[in-house]
Amino acid sequence: MKFLRPTVLFAVICLVVPLIPNSRGVDVARALTPASASSRAASLSAPALSEKELVIEVVVPASRAEVWKAFTTSDGLSTWLTPGATVDLRSGGEWTARFPGGSTGGGTIISFVPEKELVISALAPEKFPTVRATRTTVKFEFEPRGGSETAVKLTQTGWKDGKEWDEAYEYLTAGNGELMSTLHRRFVSGPIDWKKE
Repeated sequence: MKFLRPTVLFAVICLVVPLIPNSRGVDVARALTPASASSRAASLSAPALSEKELVIEVVVPASRAEVWKAFTTSDGLSTWLTPGATVDLRSGGEWTARFPGGSTGGGTIISFVPEKELVISALAPEKFPTVRATRTTVKFEFEPRGGSETAVKLTQTGWKDGKEWDEAYEYLTAGNGELMSTLHRRFVSGPIDWKKE
């Protein structure tokens, strides 16, 4: 079976950003500040979007049905995100990870299209109380790539202006990149053994 390393893409103001390999062999996007992205966009004469987006994509060596199950069932989410994750697959249902130490992540399911799309109202980490209370929207899209691979694209929107929002964006750029990397690892190495983690 052919395993692809995850490709992590980061988009601000609709730009394609060059990828550089890090020490672990994962492609990561070169960080751009909103100001540098704006000036780059202006120099390219590209129209600026009115809303900032965080976009990350990974290709995993599994069928779309397998990846969908890993996202939309409690048992599946617990194989890669955190033990004891909860998924109630319905509009208004819970998509929650309970991490060691008592913190929670995830959010509330807004909508879904089976094996194609899952949209949640996302909880930011507790260290960003305004962002956590206001929430952002995260859309996961699932696209088959042949019979044995699936592209999973995360698009996070609803970002506001301000220091806390900028810090949360930076934090979640790294955090969501790690999330997608862990998803890839789950399908390369099998379900995570939480007793060994």
